[in-house]
Amino acid sequence: MLRVASRRMRLALLVLPVTLLLGSCGEPPTVSGVQQIQEVQVPAAPVTGGMTFAEEFDGPFGSAPDQTRWSYDVGSVGWGNNESQFYTPSRENTALDGDGNLVITAMRTADRSHECWNGPCEFSSGRLSTARKFTQRYGIFEARIKVPPGRGMLPAFWLIGDNIHQVGWPECGEIDIMEFPGKERGTIYGSIHGPNYGRGGKYTLPDGRSFSDDFHVFTLHWGPDSLAYSVDGVQYKTITKADIDGNRWAFDRPFFIVVNLAVGGKWPGYPTPDAVFPQRMLVDYVHVHSWDNGRDPK
Repeated sequence: MLRVASRRMRLALLVLPVTLLLGSCGEPPTVSGVQQIQEVQVPAAPVTGGMTFAEEFDGPFGSAPDQTRWSYDVGSVGWGNNESQFYTPSRENTALDGDGNLVITAMRTADRSHECWNGPCEFSSGRLSTARKFTQRYGIFEARIKVPPGRGMLPAFWLIGDNIHQVGWPECGEIDIMEFPGKERGTIYGSIHGPNYGRGGKYTLPDGRSFSDDFHVFTLHWGPDSLAYSVDGVQYKTITKADIDGNRWAFDRPFFIVVNLAVGGKWPGYPTPDAVFPQRMLVDYVHVHSWDNGRDPK
């Protein structure tokens, strides 16, 4: 019954105004190299385009995610952040739970054959992307996710330019729809990275609540000149071309989707020796709508 209710609630969210970043007064702070811009929370624009990607993660317990839509990113290079996990294609790290969720599991590993930036990898985890299987320029990108708690955990839902292998990062552009540094409990971050700049902000749940207590809906409205971020229908941040100080706007080409659970890194820090594992990130769905009823603005 709870599962049916959540799916009905999800459909309702699609027709409600979906609504993203809080900055601080004075000199803008930086988080992971991203300049924050002060902004007031407002309702977001409604979803208007047709659905172009609908992943519900329905399937038997223990089965792999749909390989026609998702590819595994495998490796242990630190991913630019000195992280401590090795991403594997194993179903121990990435599988369906039989109740309509993708489960990405980070765990301590006895396999020390994979090298991380500082020696043998201590953890294994999962990272999926739609590279070469689904890309889109502009639109509404949304996921319903339950994140794990704990210092050193960094679950994320994000997009990256499909030309990354031709031009490299950050020239390809990166859009972080949701990053959750577990030690902060009630705060998530949304940001962009482009050539010579990073911009973004954060959203904090009211009343001292933690994002790991329940599922939350994370939404990006991406148009030709702006990106707007929302949590549970509340827009907390908009980033426009005017915010990047005349640098090249990298967000005018198709991007692909990434979901992953990182462990450790320069941001948000590393697990303590007594940290509890395994830790699990649950993804209920990933939906994408086209921009403006299917028209791709030029």
